[in-house]
Amino acid sequence: MGQVEATTERIVTGKPEDVFDALADYRETRPRLLPRQFSEYEVREGGDGEGTVVHWKLQATSKRVRDCLLEVSEPTDGQLVEKDRNSSMVTTWTVTPAGEGKARVVVTTTWNGAGGVGGFFERTFAPKGLARIYDELLAKLAADVAE
Repeated sequence: MGQVEATTERIVTGKPEDVFDALADYRETRPRLLPRQFSEYEVREGGDGEGTVVHWKLQATSKRVRDCLLEVSEPTDGQLVEKDRNSSMVTTWTVTPAGEGKARVVVTTTWNGAGGVGGFFERTFAPKGLARIYDELLAKLAADVAE
């Protein structure tokens, strides 16, 4: 059993604080950004960054659906961390300046993968699939912040 990691990043036109605020808005903005792989989205506590508890189902493949109940923290400026209460999955969103009026958004998800042959396939294919999902979310974020 090894740790699996998927990372995606994008440069977004917009002030870093505005981009961060959009990501941290789990009530209004985040639901608009979610690709079709997310379902049953529900804010259970809070709704704006630190202290938020949010639920969704993530269908990463046709056979794999993950039921996620995430606690959100903001350990440092420009960083959101979503820890899943139902698994070892942790997603970290980091927003930093990337030049005048631009922000770099990096999203990294880690979890403890399976062992054996299943673990090999998980470590090989899951990061690419998750990166595609988050790339779509980041494209929607870029469009949303640009409006």
